[in-house]
Amino acid sequence: MSDDKHKNEGIDAGLIRSLADILNETDLTEIEVERGELRIRVAREITMTAAAPVHYAAAPVAHAAPAAAASASMPSDPAAMVSRKGEEVKSPMVGTVYLQASPEAPAFIKPGDKVKKGQTLLIVEAMKTMNPIQAPRDGVVSEILVGDAQPVEFGEALVMLEA
Repeated sequence: MSDDKHKNEGIDAGLIRSLADILNETDLTEIEVERGELRIRVAREITMTAAAPVHYAAAPVAHAAPAAAASASMPSDPAAMVSRKGEEVKSPMVGTVYLQASPEAPAFIKPGDKVKKGQTLLIVEAMKTMNPIQAPRDGVVSEILVGDAQPVEFGEALVMLEA
């Protein structure tokens, strides 16, 4: 995309580069800046085996969101791409996932459970706030992709839900 196109859409490529530089210089995984109607979020995935790529997405630009969503949903393990069926329920935030309400309580769900739309699947704690993650639709839990007390990133797949 040319710089003229960025200027016409109100996107400051220099700002995006500066935000990416801040990510590279710090331990942050994402930065979001809002100016009027324009919201820019720069995030990177942290992997144990390779350098973390930086992803750019400008919220008001419709064509930018699908590219970011596609890269976030692609599993790195080719076997996982073949074996997973259904819809991924993704984390809406960075935090710590909990599979039950308290350490002594039973898990909210287990593979094979039938769930109803709105039913709590698990909890993501962010900034000392417990956020219930609900089923987006009726279905069957085919796989739980995270462990209890595991840190999760924004957009990370948590549960596989089949029709």
